Amino acid sequence: MSGFNLSALAVRERAVTLFVLIVVVVAGAFSFLNLGRAEDPTFTVKVLTVTAAWPGATAQDMQDLVAEPLEKRLQELEYYDRVETFTRPGLAFLTLTLKDSTPAKAVPDQFYQARKKLGDEAARLPQGALGPFINDEYSDTDFALYAVKARGMPPRELARHAERLRQRLLHVPGVTKVDLIGERPERIFVDFSFPKLATLGIPIGDVLASLARQNIVAPAGSVETSGPRVFVRLDGGYADLDQIRATPIVAEGRTLRLSDIATVSRGYEDPPTFLIRNGGEPAILLGIVMREGWNGLSLGKALEEEERAITRDLPLGLQLGKVSDQAVNIDEAVGEFMLKFFVALAVVMVVSLISLGWRVGIVVAAAVPLTLAAVFVVMEATGRVFDRITLGALILALGLLVDDAIIAIEMMVVKMEEGWERTRAAAFAWSSTAAPMLAGTLVTIIGLMPVGFARSSAGEYAGNIFWVVGFALIVSWIVAVTFTPYLGVRLLPAIEPVPGGHAAIYATPRYERFRAIVRRAIARKWLAGGAVVAAFLLAMLGMGLVKQQFFPVSERPELIAEIHMPEGSSITATDAATRKVERWLQAQPEAKVVTSYVGQGAPRFFLSLSPELPDPAFAKIIILTPDAKARDTLKARLRARIAAGLAPEARVRVTQLLFGPPVPYPVTFRVGGSDPDRLRAIAGQVTNAMRANPNMRQVNTDWGDLVPTAHFVLDQARLRAIGLDPQAAAQQLQLLLSGVPVTQVREDIRTAVIEARATGAQRLDPARLADLSLTTADGRSVPLDQIGRIEYRPEAPILKRRDRVPTITVRGDIDERLQPAEVSAQVEKALAPIRAALPQGYSIDTGGAVEEAAKANTALGAVFPMMILAMLAVIMIEVRSFGAMAMVFLTAPLGLVGAVPTLLLFQQPFGFNAILGMIGLGGILMRNTLILIGQIDDNQQAGLSPLDAIVEATVQRARPVLLTALAAVLAFIPLTTSSFWGPMAFVLIGGTAIGTVLTLLFLPALYAIWFRIGRD
Repeated sequence: MSGFNLSALAVRERAVTLFVLIVVVVAGAFSFLNLGRAEDPTFTVKVLTVTAAWPGATAQDMQDLVAEPLEKRLQELEYYDRVETFTRPGLAFLTLTLKDSTPAKAVPDQFYQARKKLGDEAARLPQGALGPFINDEYSDTDFALYAVKARGMPPRELARHAERLRQRLLHVPGVTKVDLIGERPERIFVDFSFPKLATLGIPIGDVLASLARQNIVAPAGSVETSGPRVFVRLDGGYADLDQIRATPIVAEGRTLRLSDIATVSRGYEDPPTFLIRNGGEPAILLGIVMREGWNGLSLGKALEEEERAITRDLPLGLQLGKVSDQAVNIDEAVGEFMLKFFVALAVVMVVSLISLGWRVGIVVAAAVPLTLAAVFVVMEATGRVFDRITLGALILALGLLVDDAIIAIEMMVVKMEEGWERTRAAAFAWSSTAAPMLAGTLVTIIGLMPVGFARSSAGEYAGNIFWVVGFALIVSWIVAVTFTPYLGVRLLPAIEPVPGGHAAIYATPRYERFRAIVRRAIARKWLAGGAVVAAFLLAMLGMGLVKQQFFPVSERPELIAEIHMPEGSSITATDAATRKVERWLQAQPEAKVVTSYVGQGAPRFFLSLSPELPDPAFAKIIILTPDAKARDTLKARLRARIAAGLAPEARVRVTQLLFGPPVPYPVTFRVGGSDPDRLRAIAGQVTNAMRANPNMRQVNTDWGDLVPTAHFVLDQARLRAIGLDPQAAAQQLQLLLSGVPVTQVREDIRTAVIEARATGAQRLDPARLADLSLTTADGRSVPLDQIGRIEYRPEAPILKRRDRVPTITVRGDIDERLQPAEVSAQVEKALAPIRAALPQGYSIDTGGAVEEAAKANTALGAVFPMMILAMLAVIMIEVRSFGAMAMVFLTAPLGLVGAVPTLLLFQQPFGFNAILGMIGLGGILMRNTLILIGQIDDNQQAGLSPLDAIVEATVQRARPVLLTALAAVLAFIPLTTSSFWGPMAFVLIGGTAIGTVLTLLFLPALYAIWFRIGRD
């Protein structure tokens, strides 16, 4: 860069430069303290759930008449990807998933459009259908979960206490909402004896009508006065059980009280739909959602203070216990990464001090805190926080921050050794290396562009790698051309000119030995080039031996046990199996907190955890252990106990949390087609193929076996003859078997449904189904078998579809020593003959981790053309030669030669993060090449022959290139112990170390080949 010289300006205006330096440091310190803290970065969960009900309908009716029209409307959305539907008798659940490429800002509008379309369709659903009910806050993540419990306290009273606690927690700064989870709906049961009603000649319909009319809320008018308007209220509504018992019932001219013919009692939803236990006791959870962008550690402290205050005021026996707290995980995660960060910082500074001497080293090392201070300011200004991704990106950037500073100070020292005055020497870095350094910096940043612009959940999750590293590298270049020359002028000692000038500086024995090696590489350029190409091809072949991965398992201490009962099982049976596992867990020393969720999944307390939708045959137990080691110990022991028959009636799955987008099962295959019977047969073949693989564990499908249902075939003529119709008969049967809601009792901010039902002896005995009697309009009792017959038919307990195509998902866990991609590939081979024999219209699709990884990689690949174009543009502007541009680009893959052996040696998988490391590695190596080619051009312009220009440029740039590579490698070492960052760190360590050496030897040979430069 000629003309304007920023380095000279910074050195000349020293007071201004010092002022800016102080401002940057102070502002950076404030930003460091103010930046939010979070465990993981947020990413938009592009999922919306829809629920609809139609009491009395079969699963097939729910699918065809309720789910089908709703699915069609959802398919009209612009970013529609798929809708997954499962129906069971009386209920339909739809899960809408938008395309992975949906922009985060477009998601709220898409959810709004979905609401509109489904609201329009609601009027066209069958009569009696309820809903659709839409949950577009499915992605809410609970920052903390608290259990409210009290031994022996009725659930209704517990709910009131929990409501009061919710109001207090809502006033804690940083809390955006508090959900009550697991509250059991209240019921007031009116239990009738139908034989008694028949004896008294009282029609059940009259009783129900009396209850409903007595409790109605209706306007009674108002009186206009010269002052305020006076409203007239009728206090006929029910306030307590005694008023319900006193309800008058008129029959055959007599007036009876309800208590004369029925028993009135309080209770709860029966059967329950969702049960939560904490520590073996029934509990209600308070789910606290943090305000976006808030400091998680600050919220954690505020919640702790409020918890202590609440505990002091709690009534005797009432307990408030912590179930999950992200603040603890944030503190541990941020603390661990801060430790690694400062270790890496110390390593970089020590390398600078030892290799360059303490005064020169201080100048170089000072560039790191200066750069980071500016980066913290930019992070705060752009709304970023410290989380797993940004902290890891800062550590990655640490190894690259000193590159420009080393080059700038090296150039200054060399010029001072040549006899230049220090101010002039400080300004020389701008004119000689500022442009190549900037081009190299931009190439390195562009190398990470795919993750920054990938339109996918994985890209959104890890996107800050690009932005934070980009901020850091741009700032490091600015620091290198402004503050580093300034500090060099102020801090460098008086350097005596070296006799012999420039030539003598690079004539030491070590430089001479290296010069000889470079000359031999150029002399045998075809051999050197061929050897590097051969090494690259071997590395490509070696990639086939590297294990493939999407995202690694989390280091969080939670262990998860899933209880799967046969589809169609009652929640009572599921709860009984869950209690067996729960009791065993509570006796284990590693289990600190055991919380059970029966009837649906746990709330989303971890961003990558997708809560399971309501299912009476499912339960989940979350076990909090002290640490990852205790978690793994308990996991092995629990699996052994399950294998020994802990709960033989259920399939119990033991797993843990995963990083990245949700992947419920590592290996998954979806079987789709139109005919359910043929679908089951094909899914059975797939299941057998998967079970035959020795690396698969607990292979299962998400459809259940057919279950018997009782169909009552009515004799319509006899039914009309006794004064009944099918609707009245169905209502009476429901009342006999399940109960019928009649009205509601309004109590404070809650309502309790009054439910009429038969007494337990009549209601709970399936053997007495044929003995039931219906009541005619005139009060007579008619046995059920006189108006029809009962037929038992098999029926699907649930039906599942994907994009309106019936779909059975076959899934399973794997040997945890292997990776999902490896086992999926093995199963794919076994499925090949099954796929080949599939009838037309049927398919077997791969899901699980392989599918999600393919989505993420496709999103990365979509940005590659733009990345390559941007790289080539920057390189061309800098070198202004097609040949030089090609050479720079050809050095990008050299990192593979070092990365692959490193991954194999340390048995690390190649996943999403490792791919990002490989992409970034190409940018790092191209950066070194750019600076080296720039030096070759400078040497040629200085009058050196082409051969000498290559050799001398390599010698001159060797020291800063090797020093920066050493600093980078050592800075990456602390990341190798992280399960999340480890694979990327190993890629960068091996690739940078080997790739840098190859660049110093391969590039001179390639340059000589390309431009036909001989020995002389």
